[in-house]
Amino acid sequence: MKGVGIIGTGRHGSRYAHHILNDCDGLVLKAISRRSEEGREQAALWEVPWHRDCHDLIADRSVEAVISVVPPCLNRGIAEMCAEERKPLLIEKPLATNRNDAAAIVAVMAAAGVNLTVGQTLRYNPVIRSLKARIPEMGRLYSFTANQRLEPSTLPWHDERETAGAGVTIHTAVHIFDALRFITGLEVKRVMAASYRCHSRNLEDLVTVLVEMDTGVAGTVDISKVGHARSGRYEFICQQGQLYGEQVHSFVDSVSAGTLKRQEEPLPENTILPLLQEWNGFLDGRNPNPVSGEEGLYAVKVCDACLQSAKEERWVEVG
Repeated sequence: MKGVGIIGTGRHGSRYAHHILNDCDGLVLKAISRRSEEGREQAALWEVPWHRDCHDLIADRSVEAVISVVPPCLNRGIAEMCAEERKPLLIEKPLATNRNDAAAIVAVMAAAGVNLTVGQTLRYNPVIRSLKARIPEMGRLYSFTANQRLEPSTLPWHDERETAGAGVTIHTAVHIFDALRFITGLEVKRVMAASYRCHSRNLEDLVTVLVEMDTGVAGTVDISKVGHARSGRYEFICQQGQLYGEQVHSFVDSVSAGTLKRQEEPLPENTILPLLQEWNGFLDGRNPNPVSGEEGLYAVKVCDACLQSAKEERWVEVG
């Protein structure tokens, strides 16, 4: 049994806690850290110690591995502490708010020989997994479109540059760029992005991106938090036809010779639990790292290139 401490037990972090408490054999919740007094109440409910300061949680001897679910501006400091204490770390995406901090996180954990995993949970969506399994059957991939459109954020810090770093480019597009790599096996080479503020005062809440990937594959990505509806659609234009997937509304379609066919309507599934189960197996040496630090760094690099492109109004290479 592995003793786990969670830093940040707000709306999303509490989901990790509930799964460890109720669903995930092999992991035991040993402590939580939350700056607000709500942390004290949660700790009492879950019968674990509460640390207001995350330093104290990381130093807690009962905590063998750490999960961080906090604004990404805090991730580098947490990673440095985990490296010093030699405790494996699972960081909820995005790995950081910019490529420099993300690279520093990967480097400090690698230098200490400590395991780092990134919570790119969209990989565990059944539609995303179905697309990954089906796309080899479609022949050569030529083009794609992808979107993730969400309701306006209700979290004040999502519009604070010092805390959030950026808007939907880093907090939402990071899902899409990781999913595209996961599905196709291809990496983004360069981007041309445009960003807009529709409701937000400081940070972009609508972004469109032209994307060029390996082997000449080109496509478009759009991300927003502006309308009161959500979607997550992926369309792949291939030699044998077209493959569509809607990860929010759970269906997979194909089009061949003008015929539309519903391939699958998978039931929605929780995505945090399978990540935790694979992470537990990774910590025990039973399976590979579910999402490595390098993979998390890649997604941040693409987002960083989009931010630079929107600012400078030009194509930017993903270095």
